[in-house]
Amino acid sequence: MLSTAIAATGMLAQELNVEVISNNIANVNTTGFKRQRAEFEDLLYQQQRAVGATSNENGAIVAAGVQIGTGVRAAAVYRIGEQGSLQSTGNNLDMAIQGKGFFEIEMPDGTLGYTRAGSFQLSPQGQIVTADGYVLKPGITVPPTATSVSVNNSGQVVVQVAGQTATQTVGQLELSNFPNEVGLQNLGNNLLGETPASGNPVVGAASSTGFGTILQGFLESSNVNVVTEITNLISAQRAYEMNSKVIQVADQMSSALNNLR
Repeated sequence: MLSTAIAATGMLAQELNVEVISNNIANVNTTGFKRQRAEFEDLLYQQQRAVGATSNENGAIVAAGVQIGTGVRAAAVYRIGEQGSLQSTGNNLDMAIQGKGFFEIEMPDGTLGYTRAGSFQLSPQGQIVTADGYVLKPGITVPPTATSVSVNNSGQVVVQVAGQTATQTVGQLELSNFPNEVGLQNLGNNLLGETPASGNPVVGAASSTGFGTILQGFLESSNVNVVTEITNLISAQRAYEMNSKVIQVADQMSSALNNLR
């Protein structure tokens, strides 16, 4: 029966929905994580009586027709880019972006990744790097004699060097914006990658027009709301159960029809 196939597409759709929700919940404490939302669309329709067709020889127009849907499929999984809450850490190398923009990260193969997770450290060479050792562009090096590191809202990195009274500017952090942030590809390790859908990055200094500001000593929390996700999970579970119930009813109807023969 067609209803069995339709319900099966519904179960597959809700299975995907649960997978997206579970990933959101799993990353509730992941720095800079952006929650995702599954979007669905209906499939093609069987035209048993076309809308707008003539119903008789007098030329009367069918007002509604008979169109039977064939189910649902996943259309996209969107990333929701709303700002996460900012948490103070007191660590000089922790940075949060308040507003639009991504940190640029140089990958081991030379390509660029983009992230909102600003938990940085120093490499053995004094470069500012991610927890995985990837260099924060544009490759700022902190002198080994530096006694303190400060980053202002515009992304200027200033150090105090032992034995010197004047501070020293060692670099300027850059942020990247994209015409379509949803089009960025998830790479794992808190990194996103450029795609044709995202458009080319626009690079600029923090606090400039169109770019957010950098807050030193803060991290951006995940924007996942656990209460909302649990509510969505319950809704997806019920939808899955209802689709499975449809298959059971369709099977019972088929059995009843076979018993009439």
